[in-house]
Amino acid sequence: MATWAEMARSPGQAFYDRLQELLLDSGFDALVEEVCKPYYATKMGAPSLPPGRYFRMHMIGYFEGIDSERGIAWRCADSFSLRDFLRLSNREKVPDHSWLSRTRLPHEAHEKVFGFVLKLVAARGLVRGERIGVDGSTMEANAALRTIVRRDHGESYREMLTRMARKSGIDTPSAEDLARFDRRRKGKTLSNADWKSATDPEAKIAKMKDGTTHLAYKPEHAVDLDTGVVVAAPIHPADEGDTTTLSPTLEAAACNLAEVGLAPSEAAPCVIVADKGYHARDQLKALDGGVWKTRIAEPDPANGYLRWHGDEAARKAVYANRARLRSGIGRQTMRRRGELVERSFAHILDRGGMRRAWLRGRENIHKRYLIHVAGFNLGVLMRALHGQGAPREAAAAAMAFIFVLRTDAALAFGLIAVVDGEFAALIVIGADRLRTENQHFLNGLLGAVRRHLPAIQGPHAPLARVVPGDANRRG
Repeated sequence: MATWAEMARSPGQAFYDRLQELLLDSGFDALVEEVCKPYYATKMGAPSLPPGRYFRMHMIGYFEGIDSERGIAWRCADSFSLRDFLRLSNREKVPDHSWLSRTRLPHEAHEKVFGFVLKLVAARGLVRGERIGVDGSTMEANAALRTIVRRDHGESYREMLTRMARKSGIDTPSAEDLARFDRRRKGKTLSNADWKSATDPEAKIAKMKDGTTHLAYKPEHAVDLDTGVVVAAPIHPADEGDTTTLSPTLEAAACNLAEVGLAPSEAAPCVIVADKGYHARDQLKALDGGVWKTRIAEPDPANGYLRWHGDEAARKAVYANRARLRSGIGRQTMRRRGELVERSFAHILDRGGMRRAWLRGRENIHKRYLIHVAGFNLGVLMRALHGQGAPREAAAAAMAFIFVLRTDAALAFGLIAVVDGEFAALIVIGADRLRTENQHFLNGLLGAVRRHLPAIQGPHAPLARVVPGDANRRG
């Protein structure tokens, strides 16, 4: 009978092995142990979950694109590579999902972990702090619209519909009757001033990016436009406009940049780039001449022209922002913002599994969101170090060995590659009487391989080139 140690094991996931090495070399576990030490009891309760394992499981949720805590626990239990990444021994069980959803670790601990990852990325030169792009998105809350109640007297939405249906002549309305009546009634509005969620009071009624209406939150990103690293990611109430949330987002970004030694100053201001939703006269006046230099898109005036009513400071700030925006650098920076900021939302919300929250309460959701953003920044660092920023990208990378041999009698071209887990080979041999033509042919073939087989050409397999010269030299 074979023991556990004697059982055959496949190689681990290369991405998680490299990420584990990076975290261990940077002292990640020692830092989170020190940060979380005040919140762990010495003798009371069940054995605690090591903080490093807790934060690693949240990172796995981002890299694997798993939205729920149960899904993260199941995925970790199903993979030996992830068990090794969590530093579990052979007989240890994967922590239960309740450790992730009911953690008592405060919000400050998660902020420190996010700051640690940001410092780790900045130490490799991936945070410049010169141009910051800001934009917001929507995240569906773990609450349904049918559970909303009136703020004044607590009447539910269904009770209101039933009362209105009876007044219209329907004595015993069914669920189908209520739905039909709700669709047909005029003047239907849902205001956050009148309604709230009974299950998640902090969630607000908002229109999502796809046009539907849900209870939601508003995550906002401040992204370094030179590297794509997210320097701040607060979550705001979904009913607050862009001009309202810009100031707290910039404060968080300035604080995080100061932690890595790149705080903006009046002598060296940082450029802030945003879309027209953030354009407001009061906002531009407040930022003019400070540590932020605005390049905010300007909407068309309602009447075709602007009226200042003697507000000279507003006129100066708006015209200065317009001049910076219309320059060549301004146009380039705006395109860069659309590319990198939207990419961060696509990775974290859509591919990373955070478009819908399964926790409740803005602070609890922000805890997990910060670790997802930290995982995104680690992906940027891993891509810079190893060429792959995600497990799927690392698994899709293939290795190839390409060689060209030349003798007095012939020329030979060889390609050996791994495609879909199988070895494949291609050998081409040219005769000596067409030596010059063969050289041109092989050079063209190598160029075609470069253009059409990028997945085969791994980062450690440079393509060779045939050059004319001595017949005994090998290319």
